[in-house]
Amino acid sequence: MEDHEINYSEGEQQISPLVFLEEEEERQEEEEKEDAAGQLPDIEEHWKEYELEEDLGGGGKMENKDTSEDVGDHSDSSTQSSEHSLGSVGNIQPLKSADRIRLSVLHKKLQVIDVMVRGKELAVENTSDTLSACRLRSKMLAKQLDHVDMEIEREEEAGNVAAVSRLQAMSSRLCSELEREKERELTLALAQKQNLVELWQIETEQAKYDILREELQKDEEELQMQYQEEREVRIWKEKITALQAEGTRRTREKREEKAQRECEERNKKLLEDAKRNHKKAVCFLRQSMARIHEKNAKEEVKAREHMERRIQAVLSLKTSITSNRERLQTLQVLNKAKALEAKVEEMKMREAILAAGGNVFREIFLHKRQQENEKKKEAFRELQKSRKMEIVSRILQERASIHKQRKSQSPTKAIKLRGKLVDPLLQSREAWQSEETCKHADGETSQSWRSPSVRSLAGEGTAPRGETSENRPQEVPWESGDEDTERDKTLLVPEFPGLWNQEYDLHKVPKAEDPTRLAIRAMRNQMAEKKMEALQAGILHKQTVPAQEHEGCAFHSKPSCIHFKDFDVGQTYKKKIVLTNASYGVNYCRLVGISEWLKDFISVHFDPPGKMSSGMSCEFLVTFKPMINEGLEGAVMFMAQTGPFSVPLKCTVKTCILALDKELIDFGSLVVGETISRTISLTNSGALGATFKVQTSAGATSTLRATVKAAPATVVTQHSSACDAEEEGSTSPVAAGDPNKEQICAEPREGVTPCAAQEPQSSSAMEQLGQGELNTRSDLDTDNADNLLELSPEEIPIEIMLGKVTEGEIGPFSSVKIPILFVPAVPGDVRAEFVIVFDSPDCKPLSFSAIGVSVDVPIWVPQPSVDLRICLYERLYQDSIEVCSRATTTLRLKFEVCRELSKHMELLPKTGYIRPQSSFSAQLKFLPRQSLPEDAGSYFNAETGILEVPVTILIVDKAKKVDFTVHAIVTTSDLEISPAQINFGYCTIYEAVQANVILTNKSILPQEFGFVGLPEFAEVQPNDGFGIILPLESLTLDIIFKATKAKEYSFELTCRTETNRQFKLSCKAVGVHPPLELSHSLVQFAATALNSVSSATLDVLNSHVDGNPLTHPVPRIGTGDPVPVGPTSFEFHVPQDCPVSIAPSVGTVLPGQKSSIRVSFSPALSDQQIREEAARRLSTAAVPEAGAQISSGLGQISSDTPQPLMGKKKKDSRKEQKKSSVSISRGRTGSKTSLTAVNIPNEPKPEELKPDSDAYRAAQASLTRSFRGNFNKYIIPCSVASGHATGEEGSGNLTCSPHNTLYLELHCPAVAPPVLITSDSGINVAHFGDVPVGLRMMKRITIENISPGKLELGFSVLNPNGPFLLVRAVGTLEPGENKPLIISFCPSEDKWFLETLDIQVAKTNLSLRLSGHGVVPSTERSVGEVLDMGYVMAGDTVTATVKIENTSNLTLPFSVQLESLSPTRDRDRKKIPSFLTSSLQRTEIVGTQNYNGFSVFSVSPTEGKIEAGTSQDFVVTFSPDHESLYYSDRLKVLLFGKQTAHEIHLKGAARDHLMFVEGGVPLDVPVESLAVTSPVAPQEATGKVKGVPREAVRSLLLLLEYVEGSAEPARAEITVGAMEGPVLAAKQALEFSLDSGPELQRAGFSLDGPKGALERGQRQRIGVSWVPPADLQTSDPPLVSALLTVKGDITESYRVLLMARVVSAPAPTD
Repeated sequence: MEDHEINYSEGEQQISPLVFLEEEEERQEEEEKEDAAGQLPDIEEHWKEYELEEDLGGGGKMENKDTSEDVGDHSDSSTQSSEHSLGSVGNIQPLKSADRIRLSVLHKKLQVIDVMVRGKELAVENTSDTLSACRLRSKMLAKQLDHVDMEIEREEEAGNVAAVSRLQAMSSRLCSELEREKERELTLALAQKQNLVELWQIETEQAKYDILREELQKDEEELQMQYQEEREVRIWKEKITALQAEGTRRTREKREEKAQRECEERNKKLLEDAKRNHKKAVCFLRQSMARIHEKNAKEEVKAREHMERRIQAVLSLKTSITSNRERLQTLQVLNKAKALEAKVEEMKMREAILAAGGNVFREIFLHKRQQENEKKKEAFRELQKSRKMEIVSRILQERASIHKQRKSQSPTKAIKLRGKLVDPLLQSREAWQSEETCKHADGETSQSWRSPSVRSLAGEGTAPRGETSENRPQEVPWESGDEDTERDKTLLVPEFPGLWNQEYDLHKVPKAEDPTRLAIRAMRNQMAEKKMEALQAGILHKQTVPAQEHEGCAFHSKPSCIHFKDFDVGQTYKKKIVLTNASYGVNYCRLVGISEWLKDFISVHFDPPGKMSSGMSCEFLVTFKPMINEGLEGAVMFMAQTGPFSVPLKCTVKTCILALDKELIDFGSLVVGETISRTISLTNSGALGATFKVQTSAGATSTLRATVKAAPATVVTQHSSACDAEEEGSTSPVAAGDPNKEQICAEPREGVTPCAAQEPQSSSAMEQLGQGELNTRSDLDTDNADNLLELSPEEIPIEIMLGKVTEGEIGPFSSVKIPILFVPAVPGDVRAEFVIVFDSPDCKPLSFSAIGVSVDVPIWVPQPSVDLRICLYERLYQDSIEVCSRATTTLRLKFEVCRELSKHMELLPKTGYIRPQSSFSAQLKFLPRQSLPEDAGSYFNAETGILEVPVTILIVDKAKKVDFTVHAIVTTSDLEISPAQINFGYCTIYEAVQANVILTNKSILPQEFGFVGLPEFAEVQPNDGFGIILPLESLTLDIIFKATKAKEYSFELTCRTETNRQFKLSCKAVGVHPPLELSHSLVQFAATALNSVSSATLDVLNSHVDGNPLTHPVPRIGTGDPVPVGPTSFEFHVPQDCPVSIAPSVGTVLPGQKSSIRVSFSPALSDQQIREEAARRLSTAAVPEAGAQISSGLGQISSDTPQPLMGKKKKDSRKEQKKSSVSISRGRTGSKTSLTAVNIPNEPKPEELKPDSDAYRAAQASLTRSFRGNFNKYIIPCSVASGHATGEEGSGNLTCSPHNTLYLELHCPAVAPPVLITSDSGINVAHFGDVPVGLRMMKRITIENISPGKLELGFSVLNPNGPFLLVRAVGTLEPGENKPLIISFCPSEDKWFLETLDIQVAKTNLSLRLSGHGVVPSTERSVGEVLDMGYVMAGDTVTATVKIENTSNLTLPFSVQLESLSPTRDRDRKKIPSFLTSSLQRTEIVGTQNYNGFSVFSVSPTEGKIEAGTSQDFVVTFSPDHESLYYSDRLKVLLFGKQTAHEIHLKGAARDHLMFVEGGVPLDVPVESLAVTSPVAPQEATGKVKGVPREAVRSLLLLLEYVEGSAEPARAEITVGAMEGPVLAAKQALEFSLDSGPELQRAGFSLDGPKGALERGQRQRIGVSWVPPADLQTSDPPLVSALLTVKGDITESYRVLLMARVVSAPAPTD
């Protein structure tokens, strides 16, 4: 009960900060009610208007439209007014959320109390019923016992021993049951009493809440009234909405009627327009139909004429073919005759030589050699003549292009130096020109050839005078003097005429040159000369190492050559070059300059890096801005410590680099009448496009032809020379009638280098080709096999021709395919030469050749290449082979397949007959077997799987054959599963185990597959094991196994393909039934913000209660022994870096029970990530500091260098800065050390950062703001063991099997928090620290919206009985806005308090952990409860020190208060004076005060702080101003301004004289009267003391109590003392005496030390003892007085009253 009361009082104390808020809300509610009351009449008026509108609306159906419109307008106006009034009514604010929360909490608390009352009442009733039943059973047992006793007596009398024994046993059993019932009755009685006591306590507690219950009922009634008002307002709104809807409906009806009328009018108009347009369309249609009929008639006539022309062309072609055949036969006969004549002449020559006695063979050989030489000379003359004509034509083209470019090119800008570009032009010309020499057979004639280039266009006459024509590279032969004059001309035209006519001297100083500039230039020249002398003297340092000396360039550049390719004039190009110190030690590097002819186009920016260690790098920037479209070459020059070096630089213009992929197209053998196409690729690898045109070669338009046999043709080719060839040589015409000396032009080589000339064929090559390529071929007619004859070009039809693409454009870095067609018409060899010409004069024409062989066979195959595409092993493929016949007779055909493939391929039928001018079809069957790679041999490529099978069709009667090829790609249909066997190991029945297998398709065809016939405990994913696998693809499949019971599994998975092939996968596993199970094995947390917490609760179940394996499955591992029934322990092993916690992680579950665990997910940034970010931020922040230091160093250098003169212009200074980028190094030598002295701060290491540093917290806040979210999965193992766990750390000595391990899978998505805490460096912890118990501490926490949208915030409810209280909440936050939260902490006891406040934002919660430590402040003081200052002379001051020590662990702020200075002091004085009350009722603490108004007691210091473990000294000062024995006050030490730690009673006494007497019972009041009286009342001395003058007399009472029967006398004492003071002389002593008369002795009193003398500061006691005399009467206690005289500076007398009495027991002492 007391605990509940304390909690309730603390709850009231916590709500106290909201009192002012509740008062403000009550005032607002009263104002709103008054406003609502004023608005109710308006609402009634609008309601009347609404009823009127309803009446009007009901009767408005019979009225006209105008009336309805008026009513509608009126309803609209009334609606608007009603909405306005309702808007004002709607401003009534509901109860605040805090009030509702308070009501709900109070309601729940009252419900809890009511439930407790009902529960206790029910318990009392149950206990009472049970007690009554127990008493009833006791009575019954007592009756039964009495009956049994009677039976025993009866049976004893009867002598029945057996019955007596039985009855005695029953009697003992009944006695024991009766005793148990009595004990139970006693227990129930006690329980009933306890329940009644608890019920009374709860009812008492319930009675305390009656007031709250009444307040709750009132609040609920107010809430119901508020709900009623809201319902009424809602009804008003609904009525107004209905009124608005009615008005809207009427308006809509009017609009619909209007729209309907408009639609009818529009439809009527459209109908009229349609009729009118229809009439016009009919007229136009008739005219159009007439034109179409006329056009169709014309087209039919044209088609008929075209068909007739085609028929005539075919007939003419047939006639020409027949005539050509006849001519060919005639020519063959003539050739044969000529051959016979040549043989006859040779025989005659042999005979003549033999007759003359000569050497026949030598003469014949010389004759043949002479004929061949003459033939070669003739051919060479023709070739030379054609080459000269071609060269002249190219020269004319170049001149025309140069003239054209001169006209189109704009005048270039004036160049300062005339000869600046001479050297680079010559260098580039020498680098790019190629020279080829065509020599005669005797080697005497040679010519130089020069190809056109951009350099020749820029200036051809720039060669030095001393250069001869032999050394100068040329592009055209110098045949006339015009070229000499043309060479001296220049193409560069100055922009301003007159500047180039004068020779400009670079070393000539202008007249207007400034003398200061001359002086500076001379100084620089001197410095340069000194440096040059130093370099020439060999001051350069050589770098050596113990092993070797560095040789070569000290710095390496990357790239090694600065190359600006394909630039455009007017653009700017930049390149960054890296220089690396490749020497063995520290080296320097500075920029010297660039080549002179590059300075107008190239600029270099280079900042000297200073000392560079070996392997270090620096960068420099090269900027190129081309002004002319010409190539440049030069170098960027540097100077290193080990010597100068340079980086080459090259600038090349855009060029068109064209090439062909091949120069010969070989069509092979083709039957007459068929058509075949080949393509040749033209590739442009340059950056400039061109327009091309393909045409036949001018010098080689004729084709060579010969009749051959049906045998494979032999092609003889000649490769060009080693030099680059650009143009192919044309073949010279072959003289007719000389078949033995027929020539065939050489084929160009495949690799072609563009823009280069090709060497002409040498005599040896011509001789080799002149042997006749066609001699190896046979004729169709066996009679004319040896005769060769050339046809004239007019008689030979064009059989090799161009395709559709004959001209077009080729872009930069692209390619074009050019088709070439071969349509054989006449049997024989065919050759054609083609040339590709370009519009650009810089691009040389490219030539290529095409050859083919036409074969005339009576039959042909329309499809000479049968492509079976991709085939699988062991599957049958069929195709139809069509054979066509052009013969006039029936032919017998025989199909033959090569012997190697006879097992795999066949043609059916193998023999057949084809009719004249018809076709024949044969069936091709192909069944590739697994032995195909071994059987096929060279026909099959095992790596690519390509099969090429030649098939022969043999004409049996004519011994001729036709070949065609069967192509196929043979591939396997195998699927490979890796691994072939899976062992899942031990798997529990509560989890699924996954294993990965790789399914590989060995085929080049996609295959459909599927795992079929899967057992119920196995699964294949994805797509349930079905899918399509691409060629040569590998898929990773997941095999999931889930054991259903504990046993050993061994099974196979079958993968079947679409071709019904099966592939097996063996699997093994052992099922495990663990003794424990988890209620959920997968926990999916919601998206949790950083530094927030998401929790989930699950259970660990122990369902193993029976160990019988026959009735149900029992826990076991595979087929092992069952796990015994009993308590089972578990332990979760959470990784260290995992942001997941499980509580409890260790526990024991009894059989049939469960244990709940809580899994919490708290995402946070990793410590290493925060440290790295902090280090990066610090290093980034250190860069400006280093830059500032460097700039300061540069400033120091600039101050050391001599300043330029005032007369120097800014333009000159800019030029100086532009010319050189190493101006810093030109200063004095000392300036170099200033840069090296700049201290660049070292980069901080992440390990050295502390978590409480500002950089660490800033990095954490930055990463939190930039966090993008992540998703992690964690699998937490849980070990299971039988037995009780020994502790929280683990299962102790329990042995756990790893096979029984349970696994908990956690899905943890982390997101960025929409709300961020910006106070306290962004930490989501509000730590109040150590707070004294009962003290309330406020903390302000700032939150910021870092999301892009507006946020509505909600807060979780804190514990109403807890110490934390949300004083001020935040409702909404705009984007980027921050607002503070105020949370208070008031601990009620000495312990740690932890609580979590969830800031609810949309779907995420931001958890704010609240923590605080309630501490009871403990202090110790050095004095007791009373501090007695003793006796002090009036007007003097005495001090005393009180030490208070802080024994707690927190700093204590203190303040000191005196009761006499209390603000309630004046109010207390208005009460009855304490001296008027009895001594028992006196509570006055403040005693006598000073007359001067100052406080008697004062304390310092009055406030401050006591640190933990330290102490504070308080100085108490006692300063009385008059004599009194009752100075007193109370000193209070307050902690935290309101908690009283110590109360010390201050006492003191003041005398006007130095002596004082104390002791006894006081006889006067301790508080002075309102009247000021003399402190000493004069009294007359008693007559017992003789000779004593009249003195001041004071009264003292000594009370002596003698214990009856005790041997010890009763004792009391008086103390006489002398104060230390200046008034008393050193020799003066204080004397005192107590008169001990006979009356004292008769009364039984005896004195001890009644007389004596005292020095200053001494005290002495006078002891009084009393033994009751024999004649003492207890009814009349003795009362005797004695006179005490004290002599000092004055004499004082005290009347001591001695009172004695006998008591039965000693009085208690305080």
